[in-house]
Amino acid sequence: MSKIVATAVMSGAAKILADVKEKYKVILNAKGPEFETVFPGTAYYLPMIFALTGVKIQKLKDIGNFLSYAEKLIHNPPLEKNWLPYLGDALDSGLSTLMLEEILMMLKYIEGTEPKEGYLGFLSDTQMRTLGIQLVDGRMPGFAAILGAPKDAKAAVKIVRELQEKSILIFLSGSSNGYTMKKHLEAEGVEMGWDTYIVPLGEDTESTIYALDWAIRSALTFGGLHGGAGQKCLEYCRDRVFAFGLAFGELDDLKYATGAGAIAMGFPIIADTDIPEILPTGVCTYEELVKEKDLNKMVSRAIEVRGVKITVSKPPIPVLYGAAFEGERVRAVDVAVEFGGKYTKAFEYVEGKELSEITDGKIEVIGKEIDEVEEGGKLYYGMVAYVAGRNMQKDFEPVIERQMHRLINQAAGVMHIGQRNIVWLRISKEARKNGFKISDLGRIVHTKFKDEFPSIVDKVEVHIYTQKEEAEKYLGRAMELYTERDKRMGAMTDESVDTFYSCTLCQSFAPNHVCIITPERLGLCGAYNWLDGKAAHQIKPTGPNQPVVKGHVIDAVIGEWKGINDFVYKSSNKTLERFSAYSIIKYPMTSCGCFECILAVLPGTGGVMVVDRTFMEMTPCGMTFSTLAGVVGGGQQTPGFLGVGLNYLVSKKFISAEGGLKRLVWMPAQIKERFRAELLERATELGVPDLLDKIADEKVTNDIGKLIEFLSEKKHPALEMGELV
Repeated sequence: MSKIVATAVMSGAAKILADVKEKYKVILNAKGPEFETVFPGTAYYLPMIFALTGVKIQKLKDIGNFLSYAEKLIHNPPLEKNWLPYLGDALDSGLSTLMLEEILMMLKYIEGTEPKEGYLGFLSDTQMRTLGIQLVDGRMPGFAAILGAPKDAKAAVKIVRELQEKSILIFLSGSSNGYTMKKHLEAEGVEMGWDTYIVPLGEDTESTIYALDWAIRSALTFGGLHGGAGQKCLEYCRDRVFAFGLAFGELDDLKYATGAGAIAMGFPIIADTDIPEILPTGVCTYEELVKEKDLNKMVSRAIEVRGVKITVSKPPIPVLYGAAFEGERVRAVDVAVEFGGKYTKAFEYVEGKELSEITDGKIEVIGKEIDEVEEGGKLYYGMVAYVAGRNMQKDFEPVIERQMHRLINQAAGVMHIGQRNIVWLRISKEARKNGFKISDLGRIVHTKFKDEFPSIVDKVEVHIYTQKEEAEKYLGRAMELYTERDKRMGAMTDESVDTFYSCTLCQSFAPNHVCIITPERLGLCGAYNWLDGKAAHQIKPTGPNQPVVKGHVIDAVIGEWKGINDFVYKSSNKTLERFSAYSIIKYPMTSCGCFECILAVLPGTGGVMVVDRTFMEMTPCGMTFSTLAGVVGGGQQTPGFLGVGLNYLVSKKFISAEGGLKRLVWMPAQIKERFRAELLERATELGVPDLLDKIADEKVTNDIGKLIEFLSEKKHPALEMGELV
């Protein structure tokens, strides 16, 4: 490490220590030692401090006790004459800087100066988990923390667009000579937010800690590591969280110190100024600190240095393309042409054909093209994609079809909502100006189907109907297919197959976790069902979805089979000896951290509660979702707690070993309303048609005592079924 860099790091760490001490004294005098210090939406206290040291900062007095430890990590600058090793000292100082920045931002939250208007500030556990599945399945190969901004706004947009097209999540913080990325992007009309992978955190250098907090929590949430396992948490970030920093403009001491902390986490820094480089590998996977003054090469250099694997295959269309554009919205004033919604009918379907029946690459628009429609025009829309392949099966049609929403949405300037016959599609004026046509929707589907399903799709032919009469004609065929599929899937049960499918996709983050997907129990992330697992195995036989033969039955009630146990034991790195598919008490399935919701036993009620990751309030078990997730996640097998996909709630196998849906006593109102029809149907089948009225939600109470009173008043069946534990 350069002596210049080390000196700057230690000076920056000393400065942030002084700033924290000064602000802490003011806040302590104003609020008192017992005042609570909690970032919003996290179960990990001050996450960086908790992960690295195990210290739980919960009150202002805890900060005072911790500052002496942080100060000890800050070393004196290297001597000019008597040489001593200083790499470790600089990294210690960098980590101390991160922990002190975390305290400083917490103090600003207390005084009400954080987050700044227009910035997100601290990122919640829910936001991290929501993107979890994209991180583990490769759709989001990594994230970039951008510190400062180039002088030129158009250069800033070019860098961000390049990152977006590679599906890399972007965090924005800090400034350079008064320039910020956020202001540049606003000036150029670039949409920001989680949906577009551009997340503005704050204008100060210290706000970079929000991105690094987001990263360190992945070790705790997905990796199953506990607070205080500092070295393991840092190694986890280096090996599994593919992040890097882009620093613009001259670097002051605090920026150097913050960068040193990021380097200690395994995240290299690429700067656009003439800085001393740190090139030997060791702390990071490859180089640590690199300069790249050519802004056109900065992103590609960063990807090379961090070793990020980019697999985006761009269709031959005249607009940018990537997962970062998936959440982009096209507002009414920006619409060139619109399909579906409340104005016209719109649908999509995939149908398998014989290889000889279709022409690969044929894309046809029957009706008006975009240049034949007046601005803001509304057309009927029907996309029919015919696919053929030697390994294509009828059951794969809906699996492939479900991807149309995601794949079309990844085109910049295209907004796609819904599936089947409830599609709503908009193409923006900007996309049309760049040459995008309705036929390009077909080019996306043709290119990406063959790219993502190479083992089962050999040919793709696409017909797009914008003429009303033709669209309505093929809508009839679509409805026939939808009905046929639903009947076929509805007839499938766990007993009707001898093979389940595994999903070890999340092992890139949670090494010991294994999902077992059955026809009646989808993956806990909610993204993969049994047919998805079957198709994924066909596509990639050596991938994360493997067929698992059930073998002989050990216990039919809890759903335990010899073949499943053997597979889970081996695939969980020999940490999990037994697995059950239907019980929350006996050998429940592990969780990674990507679960849509959590089940928890409620003592005294005879039942269980469910809470999803969007519910931020306290629950009757005395824990918020984030706190519960710390109990359940990381590949742990925890009797009484279970991470599941939302649709599992209406499965006939829903904790059937314990009595099923009749055990459900509390759930958020939004889940109750979303699944009302399905829940009523299941309750009727179970002989309790009014069960939904007996299940409490937050509008009734979040208190366990009052919940028991409510259940008694309503005569909920769980009270008579006996305690679960």
